[in-house]
Amino acid sequence: MRPAVGAAVGRLGTEGAFAVLARARALEAQGRDVIHLEIGEPDFETPSHVSEAGIAAIRAGETHYCQTAGLPLLREAAASSLAASRGVPIDAENVLIANGAKPFLFFTVLAACGPGDEVIYPDPGFPIYESAVRFAGATPVPLPLREERGFSFDPVELEQLLSARTRLVILNAPQNPTGGVIPRADLEQAAAAIRSTPAWVLTDEVYSRITYDVEAPSIASLPGMLERTVLLDGFSKTFAMTGWRLGYAAVPAELVDPLTRLIVNSTSCVPPFAQLAGVAALEGSQDAVVTMVAEFRRRRDFLIPALNAIPGLRCVEPGGAFYAFPNVSALPLAAEELADRLLGEAGVALLAGSAFGAQGAGHLRISYASSLDNLEEAVDRIRDFVAAL
Repeated sequence: MRPAVGAAVGRLGTEGAFAVLARARALEAQGRDVIHLEIGEPDFETPSHVSEAGIAAIRAGETHYCQTAGLPLLREAAASSLAASRGVPIDAENVLIANGAKPFLFFTVLAACGPGDEVIYPDPGFPIYESAVRFAGATPVPLPLREERGFSFDPVELEQLLSARTRLVILNAPQNPTGGVIPRADLEQAAAAIRSTPAWVLTDEVYSRITYDVEAPSIASLPGMLERTVLLDGFSKTFAMTGWRLGYAAVPAELVDPLTRLIVNSTSCVPPFAQLAGVAALEGSQDAVVTMVAEFRRRRDFLIPALNAIPGLRCVEPGGAFYAFPNVSALPLAAEELADRLLGEAGVALLAGSAFGAQGAGHLRISYASSLDNLEEAVDRIRDFVAAL
């Protein structure tokens, strides 16, 4: 008798971006020219002073085990950064460090939820939200993000979805995949509804520094919410540190020990040299971040009008992150086939919106974390392909 794979693993989803990336790389290996707009990764180098801090830490021997919850230096720096940017008091004892932001998604769901519980999450949204909920045996409850609201949710719909079984509400702004930002008024209504329930909140704010002339408020800053909210941030997007695998979160006191136990059971700790690079990122010069965000704005300001000028496409201007989420439902192809053929025939790698949930149907996700030259060429290829349909 052959051994079987555990049932829990079968409940795990995946990220479509990596599947498309693999196909794009295979085409490139055959000599095809492909423009990569599928991966949500800044196309910038880690700021030099951050890299140098990590290298210096390695040379100083910071290559061994350290505290599971994180180095005190980084926990203090992260607490100060979160407190200053969100306008709430945060103690370093409530900040945990993990190998990127993803562990906090999984560990918060595992710590808060189980079979029979419900988790409300944004749709379209980062696919790992639903994956983590299903893995925990809980029931995922999608909260539609409405294009007509700039991809915010309707607070009335959220209130209607809340039930006695709701154990966690996941929010994300600025958003992946839409670039949308949740207005303060919507968050205030959401907070009022959530406060009447026993639900925790996980607010994924890893794109918090990447905004364009709009406020991206945190629900953790609203009255009565900090003590029930896991406030998640990280280094991957803000500091172009995706490969460093470094994230942090301010965690309610009741969840500090459960999340720390999950970290020690899975990864033991984050390498101290990476954490010391994180200290340099938070406390050092922010010039590289300012420069990167300004370049993202320049690309957005080209891309959105260019997409809207293509017959059959319409695209809401994103308030943050580095994604465009054009509506292509007026075209004669379903978005999934359109994305597939744009890669295979036009050499443009992007994602169908349905990879991010049912509410993403009829859309494409385009990452403009690519050069302006690449974006201009990609728009030309998309326009030519659509015109030939």
